Order: sequence, then structure tokens, then C-alpha cells
Amino acid sequence: MSEVRGSLGPMPPRAKSSAHVVEWDRVSPAPIVLVSGKEELLAERAVHRVVRLARTEAPQAEVTDLDAAAYQPGSLAVAAGPSLFADAAIVVVHGLSDAGDELAADIGAYVAAPEPAATVVLRHAGGVRGKRMLDAVRAGGYPEVVCAEMRRDSDKMAFASAEFRRHERTITADALRALMDAVGSDLRELAASVDQLVEDTEGRVTKREVDRYYGGRVEATGFTVADSAIAGDAGAALTLARHAMATGTDPVLIVAAIAAKLRTMAKVGGARRRGLDPAKDLGVIPWQVDRARRDLRSWDAAGLGGAIRAVAAADAEVKGAGRDPRFAVERAILAVATAARGARGRGEM
Repeated sequence: MSEVRGSLGPMPPRAKSSAHVVEWDRVSPAPIVLVSGKEELLAERAVHRVVRLARTEAPQAEVTDLDAAAYQPGSLAVAAGPSLFADAAIVVVHGLSDAGDELAADIGAYVAAPEPAATVVLRHAGGVRGKRMLDAVRAGGYPEVVCAEMRRDSDKMAFASAEFRRHERTITADALRALMDAVGSDLRELAASVDQLVEDTEGRVTKREVDRYYGGRVEATGFTVADSAIAGDAGAALTLARHAMATGTDPVLIVAAIAAKLRTMAKVGGARRRGLDPAKDLGVIPWQVDRARRDLRSWDAAGLGGAIRAVAAADAEVKGAGRDPRFAVERAILAVATAARGARGRGEM
């Protein structure tokens, strides 16, 4: 039977191919699509894309969501089979990492003989549970979207750049760094921020636009606190820190931001003395290397060592070893700023 868009007829069978991994924004409907990995935003996008495209092929197809934790034996076959109102079906099985023996058995049987007019999307968030079931799906040659968790800043920056390209827009390098500093590590919030910038600006996005929309949020992350303290400006750092804590920023996050910058400075400074490339040999992001090198011009080894010890003590205090986390933050800021000013008088690192 030839395909007729908008008809109630079945979608044409799709031939299986060798097992392959596809990106979330490239995946197409297939008898079975596996979406694996912990990164929920990308997984949601992959599932949504497959369902949307499958409904384009067969607008009258029934869409059924099955929860692995509440699965009843036989439900998959019933949902994927033809119904009274439509021959085509779209089934999304959520939470496969919680699948019991009944669902695992039904998926094993279904993989061996899938419904040709159905699209079944299997969502597995990772872990070892259900490995045999996943192996059976992969052995069938069906597409898999791997949504690996993004932990490194470099991966998140690459994601943000790709988001702009997806909207046929670009962003300058300094604007991208500012956006990362402002928004933080949450991928969903980062994607929403890109969407806002794309909607509210035109042309290439610059740091000026990022600062206009997110400048106040940068203060709340603690990074500008760290920048001012490391620059030796105790007054500005204290003002920013008090504002951040007054608007809900946890003292732990401020100390963590200062500690992260000091650690990067120590890595870059140590790499220089040992003849290493901090980006290639130590995994430091290139723009962080450039920033650390600029910061190190006003520091020496003695000052950096003292600042790291002061921040380490503050870290313990804000996590429960001290009575007043706010005081611990301010004392650490003063120690860092003083070390920076003292380093200037002793020479460069």
C-alpha cells in the first residue's frame, strides 16, 4: 500500500539497518527508537521529535504513553496494534530503567516482531538495570539517541553554540562566556536563555546583549565576586557578595566560585613552570586559560597559596564547621583581595 499523508491507512514499513546512534535533532521515526542517557532535556527533545514526525506521517495515529513502573503485561502489544479508529500507532514507554520482568519480556517479544505501522519509543535513563532488554533492542538495528549527561563546561558551551546555530544565529566568544557565567550549569535554563536572546535580539549576539538581559544574574552566581576579589578590589567584592546573599545566593556557591578561579590559576601557573599546555595536558578550557593568565600577572606563588588556604578554610565553615557562613565568606574575600594586593608588591608569579 502506498503512503497517503493524512489518510487513516498504515504507515509504510521501515526496513531495519545496522545498529546506529543518531543525534536528537536528526532522529526519524522507526518501528522502534531507543532514547537512552541521563540528560533529560535532550531526551525530551528526541521523544518529541519522533512523535511529531510520526504524526506528520499519520495524523490520525493514536499516541499512547506507558509508564514502566505501572506497566501491565500485554499493554505494549495492545497499544502498538491497530485500533478501531486508526491502523497506525505511536507508543512512548517511559522509565525503562524501572522496568519489571513483565515489561522486559514484552519488549523482547515485540523487538522480534514489531508492528510495521507503529512507532515505539523506548526511554531509558541509564544504569545497568534492563541491560539485556537494551541489548536486544540494539541488536535489532534500530536507531538510538544517546543523551549523555553534560558535566564539563566545554560540552555545555558547545551545546549553547549549537543552539544558536539551530536558530541560524551566532554569538561572540566573550558573549558566550558571559552567558555561561550568568546562567550556570543547568542545561534547560541555558537553552531557555538562548531562546530568549534569539527572540529579543537581531543579528550576532554580543556581550552587550548578554549583559543587558543577564548582567544582574552574573552577580548572583558569585563569579563577579570572585573576579573582584582576585583583582584585589575588596570593596567591590564585599558589596557584590552581600547583594548576592541578600537575593538568595547560597554562601557555599560564592566560596565555590572563588575556589574554582583560584584552582584554575594554580593549574595554569603550575603548567607554565613545567612547560605544559594547560588546555591539552590539564583539560582547562582555552578561554579559562587566557583569563587565568591575565589574572596571574598580578599574583605570585606565595599570595596564591595563601588565598587558596583561606578559601579552603571558608569552604569548611560555610558547610557547617563555622557558626556564621556570611562572615566566613567576607573573611575569605578580604583574605583573597589582600593576597592579590600583596602579590603586586612582591612581583609576578
